[in-house]
Amino acid sequence: MIRRDYTIVDVFTDAPLEGNALAVFADGAGLSGELMQRVARELHLSETVFVLPAQGEADAAVRIFPPAAELPFAGHPVLGTAFALAARSGARDVTLQTGAGPVAVELRWQGDEVVFGEMDQPLPTVEAFGRPDQVLAALGVERSELPIEAYRNGPTHVFVALADERAVAVLRPNLAALGDAGDQLAISCFAGGSGRFKTRMFAPALGVPEDPATGSAAGPLALHVVQHGRARYGEQLEIHQGAEIGRPSTLYARVEGGPTRVDRLLVGGSAVIVATGEYRLE
Repeated sequence: MIRRDYTIVDVFTDAPLEGNALAVFADGAGLSGELMQRVARELHLSETVFVLPAQGEADAAVRIFPPAAELPFAGHPVLGTAFALAARSGARDVTLQTGAGPVAVELRWQGDEVVFGEMDQPLPTVEAFGRPDQVLAALGVERSELPIEAYRNGPTHVFVALADERAVAVLRPNLAALGDAGDQLAISCFAGGSGRFKTRMFAPALGVPEDPATGSAAGPLALHVVQHGRARYGEQLEIHQGAEIGRPSTLYARVEGGPTRVDRLLVGGSAVIVATGEYRLE
């Protein structure tokens, strides 16, 4: 019999039962990838994380599993795991080794509680997306206000800009058709400006029909709107997500650098530990 402790963290919120829920298994040593995937499918959260012994200069290594397939990197699992580990250790910063490389998270404390974290995300690769008409048809929209581009930093994030926040809120996409658009695609529809954006993200190919808060998309979204003139380098952007599925979330992102070189993508937010327990694994 295998028994492992786990923690449930609501990420990108400062209130329980909001944000994006995450399961963190603090000891993933000795568990097979197949068993990890089965646990993630059982829990059916956007992601489940298994913490492994440290590699190199990182404080720990992590494996990240949505219900359908493992990812090298995802944002809310990294932030939520940093909160969970810091709550045990009292650390002011945590570096996690992901499949996309080490990710540093700086934590802000208030008294004896971690209240905010900011991660230095891997820089994504950017390319034109080859199936825009297929995605637009699946979303039920006629066009994107900006070029439809793909940013890869774990999942492949595809961004579709709509005219206003209401157009984002009333979306009723054909999830089966979106799932057929490509493996590990995460489709984000967004609108906004003046430092505030609303977004919804659909990833049926990963087993996530709609995500409450997508940390790995927040950095690329910031880069996308900066490069297309909707925001400025160095500007802190406030991103709202999840209201349509009853999990309101707030993410913060900024792009450091300039038009000729992006130096850093920083994504942050709050998180709340809401449960701990023991899972029985055979």
